[in-house]
Amino acid sequence: MNGPKTGQLSLFDIKDNTKTPAEEWSEDGAKHALDELFNATYAYRDSREYMKLMRFVSRFTFYSPYNAMLIRLQRPGARFVATPTRWKRDYDRYVKPNANPIVILQPMGPVMFVFDVSDTEPGPDASPIPIDIDRPFEPQRGIIGDELKMTIESAKRDGIRIHRRETGSQYAGSIQAVSKPHLPKLKFYIGKDKGGIPRYKKIPVQYELLFSKKLSPEARYTTLVHELAHLYCGHLGTPNKKWWPDRLGLSHAEAEFEAESVTYLVCARVGIENPSAAYLSGYVKTNEKLPKISLECVMKAAGLIENMGKERMKPRKD
Repeated sequence: MNGPKTGQLSLFDIKDNTKTPAEEWSEDGAKHALDELFNATYAYRDSREYMKLMRFVSRFTFYSPYNAMLIRLQRPGARFVATPTRWKRDYDRYVKPNANPIVILQPMGPVMFVFDVSDTEPGPDASPIPIDIDRPFEPQRGIIGDELKMTIESAKRDGIRIHRRETGSQYAGSIQAVSKPHLPKLKFYIGKDKGGIPRYKKIPVQYELLFSKKLSPEARYTTLVHELAHLYCGHLGTPNKKWWPDRLGLSHAEAEFEAESVTYLVCARVGIENPSAAYLSGYVKTNEKLPKISLECVMKAAGLIENMGKERMKPRKD
């Protein structure tokens, strides 16, 4: 896929003694504990180990990509995990004494503790473990559904205007920042008023995302995810560092590897085969080590884009 244009800043515009936004972001380790951990252990600097991580996260769909990575880090052989309450309520299974908990992030809270199925034992009324629990890595089938339409609508909240246009056979898509936010403004749905009338928030266009009219719906979704990955990994900078990081200044290889990783995860988790799998596999075959990437950004971007295709997003706080 075509890489994005990353605004006005390039490595050639930066003086020798000036750090790029990407370098400043990377050095702020206090905010990026997960990357600190990986950089210290070198656990996934090996490209083959990285691919094992990608496959694990792509198939462990019950939890977010970020939490699936935390599970993989703590328990590489995990098959299915749940809280003690859910094991008891839904499956009449009980956590074994002295079982080691797996720590993951809790939505709208700090952390929660979950246990793999191997750390549980059946109660008197337990039924056989469903196949989706006992064999969570079975390949998925199907085509893209409402995720494409929902993601396009969700992108409006960040000022992303999406176009389809006639292109050559070698063009899939691209994204770039506009020089100045401009009209027409995008209408982003924010709910209904007390009378049931739909309400919209007008958002200036800040990014132009293009993809080819020649693409199938599945290929359009793959391309859309890839270009959004460049944005949410910070490759184009950010209008607000609380929304996503400013990481301008990454090399083309680093930015593409992150975007392809996000694309692989998001698409694989909805059962869509895509060229990112071949890209990553090809890289593994020819390179022993990975480019200097941020796993934290990859997982957070994948989780965000995945949610954009599942639910109506709330407006950003200014």
